[in-house]
Amino acid sequence: MSYALGIDVGGTFTDAVASDGAGRIVSAKTPTTPPHREVGVMRAIEEIAAELGIGVGDLLAETDFIAHGTTASINALVQGTVAEVGLIATKGHRDSIYIMNAEGRTLGRAAHEIQDTLRQRKPAPLIPKERALEVTERVDHAGKVLVPLDEEEVRARARTLVDQGVEAIAVCLLWSFKNPAHERRVRELIHEIAPDMYVTLSSDVSPRIREFSRTSTTLMNAQIGPRLRMYLTPLQKRLEENGLKGPLLVMQSEGGTITADRAPEHAITTVGSVLSGGVIGGMRMAEQLGHRNVITTDVGGTTFLAGLIVDGEPVRAPGSVVNQYPINAATIQVHTIGSGGGALASVDAGGNLRLGPQSAEAVPGPACYGNGGTRPTNTDADLVLGILSPRGLLGGRKPLRTDLAREALRTHVAEPLGLTVEEAAIALHEVQNAQAGDLLRRAVVQAGHDPRDFVVYAFGGAGPAHCAGYCQDLGVREVVVPLGPVASAFSAYGLAASDVVLSAELSDPSAFPVLPDVLASHYTRLENDLRRALDRQQVTFKEVTMEREVDLRYSMQVNELAVGVPETGFTERTGDEIIERFEERYERINGPGAGYSEAGVQAITYRARAKASLDFPVVLPDVARADGPDPAEAFLEERPVCLDSRTGFVPTPVYDYARLRAGHEITGPAIVDVPTTVVVVPVGVTGRVDRLGNLVLSYQ
Repeated sequence: MSYALGIDVGGTFTDAVASDGAGRIVSAKTPTTPPHREVGVMRAIEEIAAELGIGVGDLLAETDFIAHGTTASINALVQGTVAEVGLIATKGHRDSIYIMNAEGRTLGRAAHEIQDTLRQRKPAPLIPKERALEVTERVDHAGKVLVPLDEEEVRARARTLVDQGVEAIAVCLLWSFKNPAHERRVRELIHEIAPDMYVTLSSDVSPRIREFSRTSTTLMNAQIGPRLRMYLTPLQKRLEENGLKGPLLVMQSEGGTITADRAPEHAITTVGSVLSGGVIGGMRMAEQLGHRNVITTDVGGTTFLAGLIVDGEPVRAPGSVVNQYPINAATIQVHTIGSGGGALASVDAGGNLRLGPQSAEAVPGPACYGNGGTRPTNTDADLVLGILSPRGLLGGRKPLRTDLAREALRTHVAEPLGLTVEEAAIALHEVQNAQAGDLLRRAVVQAGHDPRDFVVYAFGGAGPAHCAGYCQDLGVREVVVPLGPVASAFSAYGLAASDVVLSAELSDPSAFPVLPDVLASHYTRLENDLRRALDRQQVTFKEVTMEREVDLRYSMQVNELAVGVPETGFTERTGDEIIERFEERYERINGPGAGYSEAGVQAITYRARAKASLDFPVVLPDVARADGPDPAEAFLEERPVCLDSRTGFVPTPVYDYARLRAGHEITGPAIVDVPTTVVVVPVGVTGRVDRLGNLVLSYQ
């Protein structure tokens, strides 16, 4: 027997899924164990092994690969727990990271924040200026060396940074994306002085034009690379000591994996790894259910995440923003707010109820966990409302204390607002649904899509409890709650079912269209680079496909749109076809007639993506069918539940998910009890169990 494992290390829980490739899938959920997260990983694997009835050593000896998603990279950047980093830049250009291209006050900000000019602030600098040093060299826009690299100056700057105690050095020289020779020589010179120093080059991690974003990306890669290596190296060693047969793969932001030994070199590509797992899981499930357009919603302990699948493929973006700094790394586009099950509630000085973005995380956790948390969260509100059972989570292994939840709500919300505890709880519940619904509308509509063309998938610990509420006014046809064998670990299932996906890019700004020979040259170079990278992945591929795209913009504009490039040979007509695709997408996003072809079109960056499918099918099995729609055999109890401030607490039937079968139908109000979550079926909603064991919610 062979297995594929997916492991999702979140802020609150560590989820694991194992598939035998023949239709059997088992899952496990254990608390995350910061700062030693590898402990939680091993505990999750132990639970998987116990579920399969074999030892940990036997499981790992039969595991073809482990696909691992981690919040380590994004958490390090957000919380500032990063390595001490130095920068080497071209003389006269070190301050680009501090000037921030005049966009530092607004980058990554919401529209209302951008409009509030009095409150705009630049973020804290990524590194202090005394660790940003310059060297003499110059390469021009065509890659020609104008001024040779001053090697003695490089040695002197390297010694200065080593003496300052840096753990990593980022190298970002002007126009290095056109000619990386000077950057590569700088790395060699640094290693002469400090052989074990972590050195990252902009030409490796971000070969794109625009100095600020390239420097930002390179610096952040250097900040998280050493920490990621410190986490992955002992984890990989521990797994191998326990008999792991296959490689440890790490999920990247764009929805594919990379081997753990190479992940620290490209650490910035792992920033969105956990965020991507749920979208990939949604894509795989959509393939089985026949859904082409899907909104994936993942409500974890800390965040609410939304991603789009359009025509069967995740929507990707060429980069992202963290802490107001740009990251040049292709990513599955995931929209995020800090409104998860552990989001902290508070009342501000103006008497307004706030929910998130701060989170109780795994430690101390929501007040009802009894681990020392005293501030109320979504989870505390759901417990007080009767949505969650006081029996607790994880099959009772995670007991919940209603008295602590009520006290937290009374102290921090109810008394400041003059409400009862129950009124405070339903207020939190409705604010959560409103915030999530608003994010979904913006994510879908601003991308030029109609929500009515989509199905919503809702997962994560708190997603099933809130999905009917946050989707109510969206206009979608139905909401699918993935249950079955992956009820507790849908993102981990997405990791196990993912492909290896690698991308390569190069910037060559010019008027477009370009000659067919130029297109052929660019994509031949990129695809050859990708084939060499795939050869280093240590896994067997069933199939490899290449995708091409180019970032285009109208002349004099600032932002580009990524546009697909035909896979066939390039002709004189190819450039015109690409421009037609660009203008169609531009008008879909910005409105009919928004295009301005008279301005001309510019190409900025060319990109190729290799998708290599692993020779291991991870499919969800069909579940047993019921004799009819009546779910009486799954009835557990009736308890008072409040789902609406207008109706208050009403007697609500509770069903045991383990006894539900395909074809059962549930009419709201109702609660479906799952060991790791609950599904809320409000009044006016019908739930139907589909062939994969999912609960499909439809509005009457």
